[in-house]
Amino acid sequence: MMKCIAIDDEPLALKQICAYISKTQDLELVASFESSVEAQKYLQSDKNEVDLMFVDVNMPDLSGIDLVKSLINPPIVIFTTAYTEYAVDGFKVGAIDYILKPIAYEDFKKGVEKAFESFGHKEEERQQQARSSKYVPNNRYFFLKSEYKIIRINFQDIKYIESVREYVRFHLENSRPIMSLLTIKAVENYLPKDRFMRVHRSYIVNLDKVNEIERFRIVFDGDTFIPISEQYKEKFQDFLDRNFAL
Repeated sequence: MMKCIAIDDEPLALKQICAYISKTQDLELVASFESSVEAQKYLQSDKNEVDLMFVDVNMPDLSGIDLVKSLINPPIVIFTTAYTEYAVDGFKVGAIDYILKPIAYEDFKKGVEKAFESFGHKEEERQQQARSSKYVPNNRYFFLKSEYKIIRINFQDIKYIESVREYVRFHLENSRPIMSLLTIKAVENYLPKDRFMRVHRSYIVNLDKVNEIERFRIVFDGDTFIPISEQYKEKFQDFLDRNFAL
């Protein structure tokens, strides 16, 4: 069940959104607001739990986009508006969907389906974090689920790890890649920090397996290039400097 709020300065539009929420299975309307400023106060309170917000973009005093920007940890966002030119700005602040007025229920349901998918991913991340907090590192291996099996992964066998949407793919020596339903952020918590390094938002490499670097790309097997992004270049350069012979 996702707890929802609706925000729109137009009473009829707000009434319609609230009615759609109430008729949709697994959505619960916990509050509605004609003022984005009042909604901001509600969302900033630790007492109020909100999983999904429907918010109009063009509102007086505080726009829907500025409202989302003001929140430290915003819920899933679906923007509603009559103006198509706001779409790009809406997605820039992480909105899951953008629904044009007048809103048909079919369009509303499509947005909600995206929200349920995102909500499921967030819940899985929370569970992964809870599991990783109990993990006792042994510096040699860990176990993970892959398809219907539990598989042991030896750290020394990992060449690099790749994020593939909500999965990660472990590329191993002398073995086929192994996929698991994990986030790359969660995987970092299980790996020895002195042997593995994040070099890109989608890649972690085993430093012991780094044998060739070309134009700030790590080369594996002669034809696989792992990019080193700007965010991680300084850290990777420090690793090179510590191990440079000349």
